[in-house]
Amino acid sequence: MAAAATATTTIQLASPDGPVTRTILQAPLRDALPSEIPIIDIADLVGASSTLEARKAVAARIRDAATNTGFFYIVNHGVPLDVTDASGHAARDFFRQDLDIKLRARAHTKGMPNGYRPPDFSSINPTEGVDVREAFQFRYDPRWDPMVPDQDAIPQTVRDGFIHEDDAFAETANQPEFGRSAKAHFQAGMKLARTLTHAFALSLDLPEDAFDKKSEYPGCAMAVNYYPPIPGGAARAGGAEPREPAARVSIGSHTDFQLFTILWQDDTGGLQVLNREGQWIRAAPIRGSFVVNIADYMQRITNDRYVSTVHRAQNWSGRERVSIAFFWGFGFHESCGVLETCVAEGEKAKYEEISCRDWVRKRLADMQKLKNDV
Repeated sequence: MAAAATATTTIQLASPDGPVTRTILQAPLRDALPSEIPIIDIADLVGASSTLEARKAVAARIRDAATNTGFFYIVNHGVPLDVTDASGHAARDFFRQDLDIKLRARAHTKGMPNGYRPPDFSSINPTEGVDVREAFQFRYDPRWDPMVPDQDAIPQTVRDGFIHEDDAFAETANQPEFGRSAKAHFQAGMKLARTLTHAFALSLDLPEDAFDKKSEYPGCAMAVNYYPPIPGGAARAGGAEPREPAARVSIGSHTDFQLFTILWQDDTGGLQVLNREGQWIRAAPIRGSFVVNIADYMQRITNDRYVSTVHRAQNWSGRERVSIAFFWGFGFHESCGVLETCVAEGEKAKYEEISCRDWVRKRLADMQKLKNDV
């Protein structure tokens, strides 16, 4: 007797091709298998005595993960636990404040992405409702970048791509550790991202420094996310995740925009990844690790070889959750087409060259189109 087929539902997503529909298996949520989200030891990328052959071996593992689910953990990455523990603890202290205090830290300039974002501020995927999330966001500031020793030497065409206020943390002075620890985390993220950029270049059969110029003044940002428990979650036995399609989300189903994201998460859990079979799987917290995921621009310039995978968060644990996402991309003034090493004999490049600024604007427009359709 044939086994009953697994029930399915669908979700809509904003994508570079416009709103798309994905079929989702209504199978029980489970932890990711090592074959789906592998743990990659990158000690040979950060060690002072590493050899090129050792770095290529790590890059090969990254390539395997990037062409599979597009997600992987990294360990032995060189970022001290003290840095991430401090930023996580300070984030909780900041977000536990009264709302009127936190609202002082909103961006003062219209259109600025920096500062505090209150409850119900976002619908990353409007088909899934309003996100149960607060956040504090800020973008690249060259004054924090140790690789930029001379601020006056930055070309004006580059400066035009910087989107930040004079001090995103000016109104958090009552919580001084929040700004200090977030900046330290951001600087550690820049250093690690540049290391991973070298590894990605090797993984694509390019020289290690192939992307150095494009990431000299990166298009990077950080979001400190605070996810209170989704209402009603504590009443569920053991904090079990719901199966109903209409269940609320902490942050809706989406893909990231640029090259890759480096995510730190506390021990609460809630990150979910949509695997190749259309099933949601957990990217469970692993202390001392980061989760790295491929983003849309990377998928584009690799001619779809590397996969930008749909993910979301649902905090049904009954307790608060904090995650810190570091988004990395080429400078907004830079552009890139499909890499020659990603076009096999007889194939064609699927995409035209596009600047990073225009790409981000397009992806924001994609999200707005989905919202308008909804």
